[in-house]
Order: sequence, then structure tokens, then C-alpha cells
Amino acid sequence: MEVEVKLRLPDSATHRKVLSLLSPFHTKTHHQRNSFYDGAAGELSSRRAVLRLRFYENSQPSKCFICLKAKAVIVDGVSRVEEDEEEVDFEVGLQCLEDATKLVDVDSRVARRAREEFGVKAGFVGLGGFRNVRNVYEWNGVKLEVDETVYDFGTCYEIECESSEPEKVKGMIEEFLKENEIEYSYSQVSKFATFRSGKLPQ
Repeated sequence: MEVEVKLRLPDSATHRKVLSLLSPFHTKTHHQRNSFYDGAAGELSSRRAVLRLRFYENSQPSKCFICLKAKAVIVDGVSRVEEDEEEVDFEVGLQCLEDATKLVDVDSRVARRAREEFGVKAGFVGLGGFRNVRNVYEWNGVKLEVDETVYDFGTCYEIECESSEPEKVKGMIEEFLKENEIEYSYSQVSKFATFRSGKLPQ
């Protein structure tokens, strides 16, 4: 179970201010490409699951991870989701990006689990995806991730932090934002849900 604090920033100016304030704590920046998949007969979506390929395009060497996510719930800015992830060969991932039917042949524990546990019989279909720029910070003993997520229909900005103590961490982040007069709100839907809705959260 992945548990994350997710706080939404209203606009690019606020995002830039947060990046500036956190700059002394910056450790890395990831340029991610995310692509999503369902079973050809909707086997995953019908059980509130989705398969994701995530490409780290600026890492050396480039990396790709396959992830099975299921039963995501977000309440008061805290997300809980069942998640199973592993790295796969980057070139194999690119081939699946070009042709989703090749996912059935990927030598991957996660892909096999998606096929076997969810009964995917006729292969996978691509749902599309989005890009994300993730700045990572080591701040007050936690790892903060500040995201700029680019959809075809607009851009969202978000602070995320994975933690086994989400309420404590959420309080720390909220205090920091309030002290610096930064507007924010609790995220109410996941990035994938935003992508599927085709519109930015209000």
C-alpha cells in the first residue's frame, strides 16, 4: 500500500515560488513520461486498476518502470493505493509504448500479475498518457516531490510526499506553505483520474 500526501498548487506562479523556497534542499529533477494500459476487455478498469509504464527520460541510462495500481482512494489530501512496481528494459518499454499488444510478451512479474490475477485474455490496449516534471527535495527529514504535470488539456501543479505518517507530514507541509503565504488545496483526484476526465480539477 502506497500512502502519500498530495497537495495541489493553483498555478505556475505558485509552483515557481515553491521551487524557489525549496531550492536549497533540491536533490534531483526527473522528466517522466507516463503511459497507461487496460485489458482489451476492460479487465483492469472494471476492478479499479490500471497498468502504467513510466519512462525516466533524463536519467543515465534511461529507465522504465512498469506499475500495477489498484483501488486508489484520496481523502483530505492523503492518497492510498495498492501498488506493485518493477523496472523493465527501457527499449522493451518503448516497444510497448509503440504497440500495446507487446505487453503480453514482456518478461515481468508485474505484467504477469496483471494478466493472471485480472484475467487479461486478449492482451492490453493503450489509454494514452501525460508527461511530468518532478523536482525532488530532502526537506526536514522527508522527501518532497513537486510536480508539474502536462496534459493535452492543461497543466497541474502538486506537492507529494510518501510517508507512513501522512497526517504528521501533511501538517508539516501545510505549516510551511502557510508561513510563506502559499495558496494550496487538498488534491481530490489522482493524476490518472484527471487524465481520464479530460479536464483540470476545479
